[in-house]
Amino acid sequence: MEGKFEKQIVEKEKPRLEMSSRRRWAVTAGVMTGMFIAALEATVVGTAMPTVIASLGGLNHYSWVFSAYLVTSTVTVPVWGKLSDLYGRRLLYQIGIIIFLIGTMLSGMSGSMTQLIIFRAVQGLGAGALVPLGMTIIGDIFTLQERAKMQAYFSGVWGLSSVVGPIVGGFITDQISWRWVFFINIPVGIAAALIIGFALKEPKYHEKPSIDYAGAGLLMIAISLLMLATVEGGTSLTTLFSPDNVLIFAAAFILLLVFVLVEKKAADPLIPFKLFKNRTVSVSVTAGFLAGVAMFGAISFIPLFAQGALGSTATEAGSLLTPLMLSWVLMSVVGGRLLLKVGYRSISIVGFVILTAGFIFLALFQRETARFWLYLDLVLIGAGLGLTMLTLLIAVQQAVERTQLGIATSLNQFSRAIGGAFGVAIMGAFLTAGLAAQLNHAAQSGNAFLTVEQAAEFASNPNALIDPQAKANLPVETLDILQEAMAASIHRVFWVGAILSGLALLIAFFLPRQDESEKHATDGDAGEKMLMAEQTMINKRNQPSATNN
Repeated sequence: MEGKFEKQIVEKEKPRLEMSSRRRWAVTAGVMTGMFIAALEATVVGTAMPTVIASLGGLNHYSWVFSAYLVTSTVTVPVWGKLSDLYGRRLLYQIGIIIFLIGTMLSGMSGSMTQLIIFRAVQGLGAGALVPLGMTIIGDIFTLQERAKMQAYFSGVWGLSSVVGPIVGGFITDQISWRWVFFINIPVGIAAALIIGFALKEPKYHEKPSIDYAGAGLLMIAISLLMLATVEGGTSLTTLFSPDNVLIFAAAFILLLVFVLVEKKAADPLIPFKLFKNRTVSVSVTAGFLAGVAMFGAISFIPLFAQGALGSTATEAGSLLTPLMLSWVLMSVVGGRLLLKVGYRSISIVGFVILTAGFIFLALFQRETARFWLYLDLVLIGAGLGLTMLTLLIAVQQAVERTQLGIATSLNQFSRAIGGAFGVAIMGAFLTAGLAAQLNHAAQSGNAFLTVEQAAEFASNPNALIDPQAKANLPVETLDILQEAMAASIHRVFWVGAILSGLALLIAFFLPRQDESEKHATDGDAGEKMLMAEQTMINKRNQPSATNN
């Protein structure tokens, strides 16, 4: 039934923006280039940071080089999406790239760690546009059938960046300068902006848009406070729920409440809450939030598990993510092919089943278990992520009108990023609390190789499990106790991932079946029909020039 419905939709669906095949593939190249520099930035900077610290100092502000970028790139996502619905994708995408490149250039010219943090925040402001607006543009110019088949290209961008990023970052840092880790993005970003500028043609809207400034400001401040409290407090449960952090959380939630009240009265709200009356959107965004927790949790804690509990080197720990990423790319391609036959509901459910099983097996993995099973388990987790992430995105895009495509796509990306930020912080706090409890229990049990004082010291500063020199100076028996405590603590983190993935699975069952969506897809909306009629007239007027292209 689902396959039959999908076939009917595919046969009658047309791209939301008509253009020649050559222009469409040029736009696709521009989008992929922009997404590549955004994805690459997340991996190359981490490789260069030890050298950056040696050059600029400021080790105590190390984490903020990443946090500043994460906060600004996350909080601006809904704003970019809404503005693109009002002013068009091309203009906003180009503005996003320009801001990103300005922040990139200034980051490479930084003379202190404080400057680098500020300029990374500027870079993040622009980065918030690149991925969601890129995917929105693809939703505009390709049909469902074409988008499903193109998952291979976009998954390949992320997979390629995760593999080559550390290599490129290390090579540039060692052979040239850490500053060129930033400068190398500038010509690539300029090329992406120019390609989009020349190739993407959109209808002009003469109606003056109404911008929800109050809603945008309230949302950005509230989410910034939430993320700041989460990032700063994610080192332990004590700091997460410290009085200062609780006050920040309270202020953020009050601002969110005010934001909701303002949005209900706004003429054209930043986030139209009626979107969430669409079951596909509400379920996809909720499941995407939980999937974001699982995704960032896996990427963040699997290398730590390998180094801290299994005794792997940093290189070996980093290589563990390779099978996960490759499996992610492969299964996103497979999922795109199957989506047209069985529907996004079935693909999402299967993906979350695999993801949940992967986390369960990861939580059961023991230090004595053969390493082969760990690699196999990571393949499972990658497959689950590959089947769910872009499938949920396509489901959301297919469920809304073109006038809301930007904000709907951005909400999908936004929920995933927020889920990742909160998930990693909460998992990190549980890890710290669990490690302290495990070490304290081992010390109080009368173990001769670990005193209570040592347990407290290792719990507050577990670098001895990661630093090769520190590990070499520890007695074998003490190191074994520490690694066992780390394994038990991270197992709890993986159980959290399993529970949240299982919850996402249950939520995925609420995705409407495709035959339930048929009425919405065929009846449409009066406004959407008028827009389609207007676009048809524009296409007819532009037909001679389009033919020349």
